Parts: sequence; structure tokens; C-alpha cells
Amino acid sequence: MKKLLSFVMVAIALLTVSFARPAMAGDAAKGAKIFTANCTACHAGGNNVIMRDKSLKKEALEKYNMYSLEAIKNQVTKGKSAMPAFGGRLSAQQIEDVATYVLSKAESGWK
Repeated sequence: MKKLLSFVMVAIALLTVSFARPAMAGDAAKGAKIFTANCTACHAGGNNVIMRDKSLKKEALEKYNMYSLEAIKNQVTKGKSAMPAFGGRLSAQQIEDVATYVLSKAESGWK
């Protein structure tokens, strides 16, 4: 009976970890305000006015291996190509909030 109970507990733990969606550490509501103040000139509605194929839409983020908090935080912090670095202007928490906002909007189709 002990073995069966142990097996069931391990199975539940594994299933919980396997199917759980990773939690976003940032605050999307705060990220929305920061995004509006710093990013909408080029990325309104998840678009990209400079490099249209590199939008913030889920398909583009996946295509360019940017569909993760870490990838977005790195891009916002360091910049790349035409995108300026915001690491000197925004705190690490603000960047985390923006990344959380971008992922949540990408997931909802920027609606």
C-alpha cells in the first residue's frame, strides 16, 4: 500500500510539473505602461515599423527564437540591429514587466 501511495504521489507531481505553464515573473499591467511609453513608436499593436517581418506576434517570435521571457529581456536590455538597448534606461524589473506584457499580448494575438 505504501508503494502504491508513493507511486501515485510521484505520478501526480510529475504530471503537475509536465503540464504546468511556466509562470511569468513580471507584471503585465506595469509592462503595458512601460511599453506604451517606450516601445509603441516602433511596435504599436505588436507590429514592427522598421523590420516588418520581425514583429512581436507569436509566429514571428517563435520563428526568430524570441518566444521566451529570457530572449525578450535580453533583446530589450541589449538591443540589436535597429532596436536600441534599454538596459541603461529601464530597471531589470521594468524589463521583466515589458517582457511579460509582450508574451501575454503575443499569446492573445495582440487583442
